[in-house]
Amino acid sequence: MGQRFTVVSAYQIMWVWALFDLPVTTPLERKRATRFRKDLLDMGFEMVQFSVYTRFSASKRRAEALAKRVGALVPPDGKVDILFFTDKQYELIQSYRGQSSRSNRSKPAQLELF
Repeated sequence: MGQRFTVVSAYQIMWVWALFDLPVTTPLERKRATRFRKDLLDMGFEMVQFSVYTRFSASKRRAEALAKRVGALVPPDGKVDILFFTDKQYELIQSYRGQSSRSNRSKPAQLELF
């Protein structure tokens, strides 16, 4: 018996972005914000900027489930927006750091079994 492989299209693969503003005025708020960031990392997100995290997902269905998990972690008075990009859209992102630019992002070394 041969193995069956599913071809995955760059239009089906999703990138999930979490953008957030969390209150950090009190020690308790700072602790909650730190916990939220650690939870995102534990779920496989990578930090893009201090309040912007991203993660690869094999499908839109999985991306939506991941977004719900993130939503359940939002601290009181926190604001989190989840953005979805296909792999094709993600490869068009242009990043600038100082005077240098990168137009074609390298994909993170992350494995997701599905």
